[in-house]
Amino acid sequence: MSATITGATWRKMIINAASVLDQNKARVDSLNVFPVPDGDTGTNMSLTMQSASKEVAKCPNNNIVDISDALSKGALRGARGNSGVILSQIFRGMANVFTAVKGDITTKIFAKALASGADVAYKAVTKPKEGTILTVIRAMSEHAAALAKVENDPVAFLQSVIEAGEAMLQRTPEMLPVLKQAGVVDAGGRGLLVIFTGFHNVLSGKDDVIVETADKIAATDGSFTVPTNIEISGLENIQFAYCTEFFIINLHKKTTEADIDRFREKLMTIGDCVLVIGDLALVKVHVHTNAPGLALQAALELGELDKLKIENMLEQSRAMIRANKVELKPVGMVSVCAGDGMATIFKDLLVDKIVSGGQTMNPSADDIAKACDEVPAEDVFVFPNNKNIILAAEQAKEISKRRLHIIPTVNIPQGVSAALAFDPEATVDQNEENMIDAMSGVRAGQVTYAVRSTVIDKFTLHEGDIIGMDGKGIVAKGESVDDVTKDLVKSMMGKDISTITLYFGSDVKEEQAQNIADELAAEYPRCDVDFHFGGQPLYYYIVSLE
Repeated sequence: MSATITGATWRKMIINAASVLDQNKARVDSLNVFPVPDGDTGTNMSLTMQSASKEVAKCPNNNIVDISDALSKGALRGARGNSGVILSQIFRGMANVFTAVKGDITTKIFAKALASGADVAYKAVTKPKEGTILTVIRAMSEHAAALAKVENDPVAFLQSVIEAGEAMLQRTPEMLPVLKQAGVVDAGGRGLLVIFTGFHNVLSGKDDVIVETADKIAATDGSFTVPTNIEISGLENIQFAYCTEFFIINLHKKTTEADIDRFREKLMTIGDCVLVIGDLALVKVHVHTNAPGLALQAALELGELDKLKIENMLEQSRAMIRANKVELKPVGMVSVCAGDGMATIFKDLLVDKIVSGGQTMNPSADDIAKACDEVPAEDVFVFPNNKNIILAAEQAKEISKRRLHIIPTVNIPQGVSAALAFDPEATVDQNEENMIDAMSGVRAGQVTYAVRSTVIDKFTLHEGDIIGMDGKGIVAKGESVDDVTKDLVKSMMGKDISTITLYFGSDVKEEQAQNIADELAAEYPRCDVDFHFGGQPLYYYIVSLE
C-alpha cells in the first residue's frame, strides 16, 4: 500500500463513502432520540454526501485540488438539515487544506485537513454543543495531529483516527443528557464515522458496505457557484450597469487574507451586490459596478484572472422588461412547508414561493437559494419552519443572489404568524422585528404516532401509539387522535390564549377536524377555534395557540 493518497484514490474514497452511508442511513436514523417519523440525521447526511459524490464524479481529472473543490461545493449545495450543513463545513475546511496540495496526500496533510475541518465546522455553528458531531470531528482531528508525527501509513493512520472518533462517540451520552436518557450515541457522530469507514475501506481494499456497530438503538432497547441572473426591473432602478464576475487564481505569494478583505472593501466603494468568497487558493468575485476596469485592476494585485464575464445589465433589463414586463418589488417571502393545504395557506398570506419540505424531508441550502432567486424582489424573508432547516437557510445566503433574511421559525404556526405580520409599507428592518415579535407569541404542537416502542419524557410508548408534542417534548399519548389532540391543547393552554387553530393532515377527514374543533370551542368558550386543511403527511394535526 502506498504511503500517500493519490487523487484517483481520493476520488474513490469519496464516492465509496457516499455509497456506504447510503447503505447505512437507516442505522444512523435509528439513533434519533425522538420516536417520530422524521427524515432524520442519516437521511440528511446521506443526501448531502450524495450531492458531494455527484460533483466529484463529474470532475474531469484526478487532480486532488479539483476533486477537493468539487467535494466542498457539492456538499455545500446539497447540505440538508443541521447535520448536513455541519458535514458540508467539515469538508469545506478539509478542502481548504487539500486544495493547496501540490502532490499526493500524506498522513500529515490529512491530519492538517481534519484540524481545518473541525475549526470551520465549529465556527459555522453559533452556539456549538458538545456531545455532537462537532465533538467527534474535534477528537479525530486532535488524535490525527499527534499520530501523524509517527505514522506514515494511511491505512493504519485512518483506522486509528476512526477508533479515536469511536471512543469519543461512546462518550457523547455523558455530554448530552437527552442521549443518556435514550441510551444512544449521537447520530451525527455515527454518520461521520460511517463516512470515514467508507474512506478506509478503499485504502484497505475492503468491499464491506454494512457498518457493524454495537450501538444501542431506541427502536429495540426499551430505554430511552454564484447566480448571475439579473432582476427584472426598470432601468431607473439600475445604479450600477455592469455585472462583473470572475475568479482570482494563482494568487501571488505575498497575498494575504487581509488583502482579500481589503479588496472586498474596495469593491463596495465602486459598486453593490459584492460577493468575494474563497481563500488563498481561489477567490470567486461578483460585483455590480460602473467601473469594471477598476475591479479588474484591483484583483490583478492579488493574482491572475480567470473565467471573466462582464454583462451589461441595462441592456439585459431592457430585454427582460420587453419579454416579461415584471416589476421588481422591494420585498418577497419564501416558506418551507409540507402539504398542499399548508402551501395554499402561505400563498394566501402573500408568500411568493414554497419550498417543499419539513419534518419528513429537509430541503438543501441550494433548494432554498433557488426558490429565493425566483422571487422578483431585492430582499427575501425566509421561514424555515423547522429547527433542523434553519442552518441550511442560513447557508443559502452564501449562494443566493438575493439578500436573504432568515426568520428563525421552528414550526408552521410560527411561520404563519410571521407571514401575517408582514407589512408591505414597512421597512425590511421593521418587518423583521415585527415577524420575530409575532412568532414569539405562538405556542405550537403536533399530533403524530410513535414509530417504535420506547420510554421517553416519562411516557412508555408502543409502536403505533398516538402522541402529542409541544416544543419541549411529548406531553400526551393515547389510542385516539381526538383525545390526544384535546390533551395536547389542554397541556398548552394558558390564561393569555384567545385563539386555537388546527391544521389537519392528509390522514384526517374534514368532518373529523370539524368535530374536534366544535368540542374544543365548547370546552374553551373564551377562545376562537378554527381549523384549516394542511395536508401535511405523518402529522394528524399541527396545533397553534395564541
